[in-house]
Amino acid sequence: MLNKLKLVSLIFVFSLISGCANVEVWQKKNLAKTEMQWQPDEMQASFNNHVYFSKEASSGGNVTAGGGCGCN
Repeated sequence: MLNKLKLVSLIFVFSLISGCANVEVWQKKNLAKTEMQWQPDEMQASFNNHVYFSKEASSGGNVTAGGGCGCN
């Protein structure tokens, strides 16, 4: 039982390690695009959050005021 657990653990660790790769210089331009950022545009994200919470009639998780109509 312990040998099977060790074998499964090793296979899992090696599968995670094999997923690592170096990013070449010519590939870094793709990672620098605004689409690849977590929050590409702070103003657009704020607007999207405002619209979402207005439609949901709730607020939370950010700094906007609550209300179903979108009023502050």
